[in-house]
Parts: sequence; structure tokens; C-alpha cells
Amino acid sequence: MLKCLDLLCPARLDVYTCLLCFILWNLADAYSCDSSLVSTLPQGAFQSSSHAFDSQAAHFAHLNRIDGGSGWSPKLTDRNPWLQVDLQGRMEVTAVATQGRYGTLDWVSSYMLLHSDSGRVWKQYRQEDGVGKFTGNSDADSVVHHKLPQPVRTRFLRFVPLDWSSNGWVGLRVDVYGCAYKSYLADFDGRSSLLYRFNQKSMSTVKDVIVLRFKSRQADGVLLHGEGQRGDYITLELHRGRLALHLNLGDSARAVVTLGSLLDDQHWHSVLIERFNKQVNFTLDRYTQHFRTKGDGDSLEVDYELSFGGIPLPGKPGTFLRRNFHGCMENLYYNGVNVIDLAKRRKPQIYSGNVTFSCSEPQLVAATFLSSSGSFLSLAAPPPSAVEGLSVRFQFRTWNGDSLLFSGQLRPVSQHLWLQISSGRLHLTHQTSQLKTSEVSTGQKVNDGLWHSVSLSTRGLQISMTLDSEPASTIHSSSVLISGCPRTLDEGNCKNPTMAFQGCMRFILINNQPINILLVQRGLLGNYNQLQFDICGIRDRCLPNFCEHGGRCSQTWSSFYCDCSGTGYSGATCHNSIYENSCEGYRLAGSSSGYFSIDPDGSGPMGPVQVYCNMTENKVWTVVNYNGTNPVRVQGSSVESPYIMHFNYSASPEQLHALVVGSDQCQQEVMYRCRKSRLYNPWDGTPLSWWRDRGGEKRTYWSGSLPGVQQCSCSLEENCLDMSYFCNCDSDQDTWYTLLNDTGLLSYRDHLPVSEIIIGDTHRPGSEAIYSVGPLRCHGYKSLWNAVSFYQEFSYIHFPAPQVELSADISFYFKTGAPSGVFLENLGLRDFIKVELSSQSAVTFSFDVGDGPVLLTVKSPVPLNDRQWHWVRVERNVKEASVQVDQLPLRFLEAPSDGHIRLQLTSQLFVGGMASRQRGFLGCIRALSVNGVSLDLEEKAKLTPGVSPGCPGHCGKSAELCHNQGRCIEQSSGYVCDCTHSAFGGPSCKEEVSVSFEKGSSVTYTFQEPFSFIRNSSSQASSMSTGYSKAVENVAFSFQTTQAPAMLLIISTFSQQYVAVILAHNGSLQLWYQLHKERRPDVFSPRPLSLADGRLHQVRIHREAKDIYLQARNDVLEDDVALAGTKGFVGCFSSVQYNHVAPLKAALLNRGSSLVSVRGQLVESNCGALADLTTSNSHAGERNSQHESAVIGGVVTAVVFSTLCVVAAMVRFLHRHQQAQRASSLQEKEHQRRLEAAYHAELHLRNSAFHVQDSIKEYYI
Repeated sequence: MLKCLDLLCPARLDVYTCLLCFILWNLADAYSCDSSLVSTLPQGAFQSSSHAFDSQAAHFAHLNRIDGGSGWSPKLTDRNPWLQVDLQGRMEVTAVATQGRYGTLDWVSSYMLLHSDSGRVWKQYRQEDGVGKFTGNSDADSVVHHKLPQPVRTRFLRFVPLDWSSNGWVGLRVDVYGCAYKSYLADFDGRSSLLYRFNQKSMSTVKDVIVLRFKSRQADGVLLHGEGQRGDYITLELHRGRLALHLNLGDSARAVVTLGSLLDDQHWHSVLIERFNKQVNFTLDRYTQHFRTKGDGDSLEVDYELSFGGIPLPGKPGTFLRRNFHGCMENLYYNGVNVIDLAKRRKPQIYSGNVTFSCSEPQLVAATFLSSSGSFLSLAAPPPSAVEGLSVRFQFRTWNGDSLLFSGQLRPVSQHLWLQISSGRLHLTHQTSQLKTSEVSTGQKVNDGLWHSVSLSTRGLQISMTLDSEPASTIHSSSVLISGCPRTLDEGNCKNPTMAFQGCMRFILINNQPINILLVQRGLLGNYNQLQFDICGIRDRCLPNFCEHGGRCSQTWSSFYCDCSGTGYSGATCHNSIYENSCEGYRLAGSSSGYFSIDPDGSGPMGPVQVYCNMTENKVWTVVNYNGTNPVRVQGSSVESPYIMHFNYSASPEQLHALVVGSDQCQQEVMYRCRKSRLYNPWDGTPLSWWRDRGGEKRTYWSGSLPGVQQCSCSLEENCLDMSYFCNCDSDQDTWYTLLNDTGLLSYRDHLPVSEIIIGDTHRPGSEAIYSVGPLRCHGYKSLWNAVSFYQEFSYIHFPAPQVELSADISFYFKTGAPSGVFLENLGLRDFIKVELSSQSAVTFSFDVGDGPVLLTVKSPVPLNDRQWHWVRVERNVKEASVQVDQLPLRFLEAPSDGHIRLQLTSQLFVGGMASRQRGFLGCIRALSVNGVSLDLEEKAKLTPGVSPGCPGHCGKSAELCHNQGRCIEQSSGYVCDCTHSAFGGPSCKEEVSVSFEKGSSVTYTFQEPFSFIRNSSSQASSMSTGYSKAVENVAFSFQTTQAPAMLLIISTFSQQYVAVILAHNGSLQLWYQLHKERRPDVFSPRPLSLADGRLHQVRIHREAKDIYLQARNDVLEDDVALAGTKGFVGCFSSVQYNHVAPLKAALLNRGSSLVSVRGQLVESNCGALADLTTSNSHAGERNSQHESAVIGGVVTAVVFSTLCVVAAMVRFLHRHQQAQRASSLQEKEHQRRLEAAYHAELHLRNSAFHVQDSIKEYYI
């Protein structure tokens, strides 16, 4: 045991016993690792940036001591105060504690904790969720203690005050807790390695454990390598600052796993590799990646030796295959062997190059530029006679793609140099006069977070720029005139690059003279603003990747962003599915039969799946196909050697399970025709053929029968051909007879779909069978009408706490007559989340993730306690929080860049009230979903007093009474459908409203829609910003025409931005959008198929934040730029809708309204209804009505679709023909003429003049 305590495992102990001993020793040591490390330190162990008086010097900063000035305080003029403690050796630090200065008003309310092995090259300690700020004191005497989630091994600690007493100054007393730390060190100079040679020729293992810690000075280098003659190898290396493990177990099926980022930060990182056969755990610091090796090999065979620090080339000493590791390693163990200790004791199995057994600390001083608006470092240039020209060299690392790196003035002539990062490239601008500049660019993606070296030199008539090892780029004096602009010119559209650099710099040399950054910090050299010294504070905000569902993460210095294009999801973290949960959702949105993508678990981990939605019946059927549904003939099979067919569905087993469980009913038809082919042995009932359910379980009942009953439907219906048998086929007749079959429906949901069919009685002469299995068909969406009623204020139902640490979306419907009440609440030790009706017209979403309570409230212009259904959706993720009620604008908050990210909840989820049984909700809640998981409210309500399943009233029934977004309103003697916000009419909002347009016809619909963008000015304890700019827009219409080109829709804003939906000259559908008047519009066209074919086509446009989702049916889209407006539009429009406005219906029903203006002759039509009647519902035509979807990501900003106006936005829907020209067009405003001219140039809309006023949008139909 003593050997284990000394981390030396004797040969008689196997590696795992020794490793267990090692772990237990560390755990035991950590358990008692809480001794004070400061109380016995000498005065010289304390240092500070300054001290106000001798009695307030750093060595008076002992916790609970009142000698001297009772603590440390810096000078009032100290710009960056800090207190430093030297622990006199590397220690394991597990906790820290702080106090203010005794008997004063001086204390620190928050601080940063930095650590270092050498007193240089500091690193900020961050907690598990990335928070780097520690909460300090609120008075001078109390002690605030922080236990570090991850102990840090260091010698020097630095306390950096961030906030302090508002009535006093910085005052600090500290203590540090931990224990001694023992390590075995090795220093690699980048040209050497350690070789551990085995006692035998090769080493073959099925279990491996490798433990080490390293800190690197370079982004590339080999840490470990071993290989065998049969192709096995293991390599652990740094590549571009990331740690990669390469593993091959001998069958050419290598595995490569990469962890970490920015690992060349010259700080310690821990690595643990555990392998058992094919199972591997790869751990870096706190992150573990589990993977399984490929191929059939289980053992790793390594010949002769393992190398650490490089891969030596056999037969050539000092030559290496790859770049060697340059840095330090400690506590290096291979299968229990302390490699560094063996090398240090010069054991014969260790061969070392130029390796030393300590760790040298490079004297590198970096500076962190914290702000993109205010950080700078100003250094005086040498006098003109000091040097010939100017040379500047430095290294930098950053994530920002655009920033100013360097600017300087050349002498004696007034010339300027600007070196900046522009779109990830290095860009040099040389200005020789006010309007004369030269420019050159080099490099690619220099904002990749890695260190890059750059040098500039001016010699005579040329300027050279070198980036890393690339060839120099040169500017000569014969410059060309381009649109340069110095600061001295005062033109509104001419600006120099002003975004400051945000990142790290080091190795700054001016005219080959190194700049001492520490002199700058002390105020002895140059000037600076918003800099941190002797530290590089760069972080990888994409590690771990918080983008869900395969979203791609990118970042800047202060934030990260998710690219969701192509994932099927949207939102700040790609959390929200762009698809409906079921076919029922598409029907409610007004779609007709066709192929759709559905996402059964919404924002859950499963992806979308394509299904066919059959909406021709009263029920909406979801159809999932598999690999072939044609009849199959089977012969020659027996029970001993049966025929087996496995069915591969278009959905995964998890998706199928979610679909079936979430449906009201599912069924699958099985046809089985037979000739001397029985299903059961008539003598003992043994199954001769059977099938397997979705879980692979054997099922012996057949169509129409019940689970566990070995019969067919004819037996239950008492109409078998031979009533002495339970199935028609069991009569074993030697003939093909039409009725000789056992065909029917399997309808027990828990067993569907059929995954496999096994046929075993076709081996006798003349015996054969024909079978077919139909697609899985399901209808209904159970969760949509899963409702519960609360009729006692102290009642609630509860569910297990959901997993919502990083992302939480909650949606539900409610109706009530009460003025307030809590919908749901979930609590933690400190964190919480709550959604409530805070007043009769407001819904509030409140939560605390560790940065203080945050409240988000949406206020409705109408009461919400009107006993009608209202929809609520709240979401909180690491980027933002939001709440939406019905169709009201979305309310959202952006999370602070360095705040807590994990919502830690421990209690159950309380629905309908609070854990305290106060402020309970009275009314109905239905369709409650958390992160895509529907909660069974009705089942819980059966067991809870004061709560009942379901919701009384006609509008609470699962049968949809009002269609196409119509609203069901309860009345005393029934219900009525409010179709105001639907594009359809009739008693149930099912009748299409269609209008035929002729030449000269137009419809103008004008409405005011209030949007509020007032920033949240409440005094809540949050640094989040709030706004409404992420509203969701929906546009839908149907059209029928034979004319092309044609204008279908234009949406424009007062700022001359527009979106147009047109038919090109070849009849294909195109989406045009223009965001900048100085640029040509972008055109998106999915497919070159003509839609001007006289058939009815449906178009839907969904906009969420910066994404537009375009969907068209019956044919689909693409290509060609058209002369859209020259022909106008002649044809039929049907079911036109923008959000909650139906302009065509308003034009027909409200012609006297001031909101509606009709020009020309409009003829009410039934083209939508006729199209439905003439559409074929055969399976042969289903594929032809398949729709396609496309997402245009990150292009169209929110201003295009409506919500940037503080005042009311005026929206106009118009249809115009070529001859409809306004005489008043000459009186239009100037910016209107520019917008019209843009349309003339791009769309040839010369005769489609229109009025544009402030805060209005134009919609042309």
C-alpha cells in the first residue's frame, strides 16, 4: 500500500489494482485536502499591485486578522488592483475565502481568481458552467467561502477585484485551502522524446490505462505513440491546439477522436485514456468522450517500445516523423508504470533524449484586449532619425473576423498604415494622401483562435507584410486611386475601420526592440485602455457545442452562434423543429393531402421523418411506408427453415415508437392468401407462421384477432370457410380460392408496426402462400386534446423533474375565468422556473439560473381570462429566453455572455399551482409539452383531488370543430366558429374564399398592427437585453393561372427593402428579396417546373428570426429571373392569409369598410373547391403531389417582414395590372421614387406604382 501511496506499482500488482489504489489514494487525500495554506505564510509571500498605506500592505491580508490596517487596500489611483499569494510551492487548492477590511466600509463584492505556476502567464479559474466571477462580500467582517468545483494545482493565486463597496473602497483579507501536491515532471524541448521499451519483443493488451498531464507551448506535437507490425497503433497528439487520439486495432479500421481546443495556452491539462477491448473512454480535463473502435480486433499489439514526446524514425537517431511535443508532462503512467520516475532513476528500459526533470517556465507576457469598442495600446514611435523606416512584429489570436490590429503614421511625410482583419483575412492599407491608398490582403481564417505571427516593414518605397510562414506581400509606391478615406475627411459614408481588436497579443517588437508589456501596466510606457496584462483570456465558446441537432457553431470573442441550415431546426441553438409534430398539425394549418416531414418529438433528439398525410377522410391518416408493399409469393419454407422478411421503414424505431404512442389509433393491413399453407398446426395449435412487432417480439395472432389469441378474424366473426378451424388457411385446401385467405387489420398499437414476417408451411408439394403487409397508418394526435381541469385553488398535479439544464421549451393551451394563477413551477436549491397568468391580460415567464431572477411578461390587448383557449410557449436556453402568447409578438431576452448557463432544478414539476399550494390556477390546461415530450395530464388527474380529466365545454373536445385556424368560442347553448382570422369561411371555417382577377382589378387592404420594442427597463437582477424583433410571420395563398410571367406577392418596407413572390417567364416560382438598395436583389428558385398550368397551387412562407421557410405544392420550384410585373396577374387567388389577416375575404364581405379598397371588377370564384373536387386521391398520384421545402438561413432580416417600427405598421395588400397606373405617382416622396425605380430596373414593374409612407408595408397580390 505504501508503494501505491508513492505512485509506484510493483510488478506483483496488476495495473487495475494499482490504478484503483491510486484513485483511492487521491480520493482519500482530496477528502482531507482542506487545510489553510495562507495562515503560516511569511510576509514576502504576499504581493499587490499597490497599497494605499504601509498599514494596508499586502501581508496584512490574512483572514480574520486585525493587525496593521486590518487588511489590504490599493491606492485610489490603481487602475487594475490585485492581491497575490505565493503558496511557496505547487499546492492542490480546493477552496478560497474572503473578508473585507475590518472596521471599515472597504470590501470586495466580486472578484476574479487567477492562478499560475511561476507568477507569470496567468489563467482565470472558471467554474463548470464557464462563470469566472466569484461572489465576494457585502460587509467588512463576514467570511464568504467558495469550494472550487474542480481543484486547481498551482503555486500562485491572484485575487482581482471587479466590484467593491459603493460607500467605500477595495478592502480584502483572504485564505486559501488545500494540501500539498506531488508530481513527477519532465520537460520536452521540441527535439527529444522518452522511449519506454518492453522486456519482450511486443506487448499485446486488451486493457489499457494511460494517465498524464501536460502543458504545451505549441499548437502541434506528439504526446504518445506506439505501433505494431500487423498495423496496430496508438497516437496521442496535439493538432492545431486540439487533442487527437488515433487508435487502430490491426484491421485497417482506425478511429480518430478529437477533444479540446486552445490547448497551447501553457497551462496544465489532464488526460485519461481507458480501453477495454473495443470500448474506449477518452477524457480531457472535465470532458469525456466514449467511443467504440471499428473492426474485429480486440487487442492492441505494440512492438518494442512506446515513445513519449515524438515519433523517432527507426535507424536515424534525432529524426522524427512528426512535430515533437514542446512543453512539460507530469505524472505519466502507462498501465500503472510511472514512466517519468523510471527515466529519472535511469532505469534501463527508459531511453531519453534531451529531457529534463523539471518544468521551465517561458517568460512570455501576453495582453488581452477586452473590448471591441474601447481597447487600445498606444506606443510612441521612435524619432525619424533613429531608424530607416518602420518595422513592427507581433503575434495575435482572436475569434473576431473584423477588427483593427495596428495603425501608425509614417514620417517624415504624413502617411498612414492600417492593418486590420477583414472577413478573416489580413488586410493592409497604406494611405499616401487623403484620397490615395494602396491595399493588399493575405491569409485565410486568421480568426481561428490560434496564434499567428505578423510583421510589417517599410523600407524606401515599399512596404512588406508577412503572415506566419507565407510569402511576403508588398505594396510599392506606385499606388492606385481607390475609395480610401482618412479620418480627416468628413463624409458621412466614408469611414475608416473603427472596430477595435478583441483578442490576445504577445511578442510585440517595434524596430526590432521588444516592448515590455509589464512597463505599460505600471504606467511607465505608452498608454492603454481596457487591457489585461500577463494573461490571454481567450475562450472557446463552441466547446462544448451548445448547438443542438447537428447545428454548426461559430463564435466571436464574446458570444457564439449556431448555423441551423439543413438541420430541420431553428432558433438560437437549433432547438426548435421547423416541422409539425403530426399530420394533424398540417391539417389545422390548412394543408391538403401530400408528403410532409413531421417531427414526432418536436425539439427532442429524434429528427424529422417524411410521411404521407392523407386528409381526404374525416380523420387525418399518417402513412409510413417501408421497402416494398407488393404481394410476395413464398414456396419451399418450413418451420425448421422458414422464409423471413425484414421490413425497413422510412422512420427509425424510435420515431415509429413516438408516432404510434402519440396517435389515437394505428393499424396495418396484412394480406395472407394460401394454398396448402397453414398458419397453425391443427393438432396442437403450434404456430407455423408468425410475425414480430416493432420490439422484435414474436406474435402469433393474425389480422382482426386480439393479442394472445391464436385466431384470425373469420373465427371472431364466425364466418370461416370451415368452422372447425380458427383461420381460413388452416383448412389446408389445395386450391386458389378467392375467399381462401386470412386478411385483415392489425390494430394493437403497442405491437405496431410489423418488423418481420416468418412463413413456415410452404414446403409440401403444391404448397405456397402470397402475402403483403401494408404501410403503417395512424390517425389522431392524442396530446393535442389531453386536458385537465383545476377547480380547487390549492390543487396541482406533478411530474418528475424534466431534463432542462441547457434547453427548455414548454408549450400548452389554457382557458380560465380567473384573474390570475400559476400554470406551472419547477424549483431547485437556488434556481427556479415559473409560468403564470399574472393578471387578466398578462402572462409572465420567470426564472433564475444563478444570475438573479428574470421576468418576461407578454401583455395582451384583450383579456385572457375570457374562458376561451389561448396558447402559451416559453423557452430558455444558453443564448436567450422567450415567451409567446397566441399570435402576439414574441418577447425575448438575450443571456449575458459570461453568466450561468445551467438551470439546475431538483423538485418535481408542479402543474396548476405552486409547491406552497398558493396562487393555484383555476381552469383548463391541455397539450402540455416539455422539450417535445407530451405529459399525460389526464392520467395524473385521475389520482389527484381537486382535479379532473378533460375539460368541459364543446371546444374542449378532441374532435376539431373549427378548421383552418378558426377559433372555437363557447356559448351557453353550444359553440360558434370565429373565422375572422382565417382565410376560409362558413360555419366551420372550411369553405375556401376565392376571387378571380381580371385586367384592371385590384384589392387594397390596410390595417394597423401595433408592435412594441421598448426595452425592458425594470430593475430586475439581470443583465439580459430584451426585445420583440424575433416575431414569427406566416403568409399563405393559393393561385390558379395560365399566365407567365406574373406577380403573385410583394412585401415592402418604408426603408426600400422588399420580398417578392413571382412566376418567372417559364412559369417557375421565385422568391426575390432585397435588403440593401445599393445591391442587386437575391433570387431563390428551388426547381424549374411551371406552375402556370391552370392547376391550383398552394404557397406557404414562414419566417422566424432570420430564416425563411418556403413551401409550394402541387409542383415545385426553381431557377430563372423573370419579367414578373409586365403582364400583371390574370387568374384566381384563393385562401390568401398574412398572419391573422385574410384580405380577399375582407374584400368580399366588408366592401363598405374603410380598411378595404376595391378597384375594377372582382368575381367571387370557387377555384379552390373545384381543384379539390378534381384532384385524384389514388396512390399513383400521391408522389406527384409531393412538396419540397427549403430554408434560406441568415439572409432575410426581421425588418423585411415587419417588426422594426416603434409606431404602428401599416400593411397594404394590393393586386394591380399593367395598365393600373396612378395619376398621383408624380407626388410621391423621393425615397418612394427610388424604390419604384429599383422595381423598374429589377422586376420591370413600370406600371405597378405604389405609395410608400413612413411605417407602412406594401403587399401586392
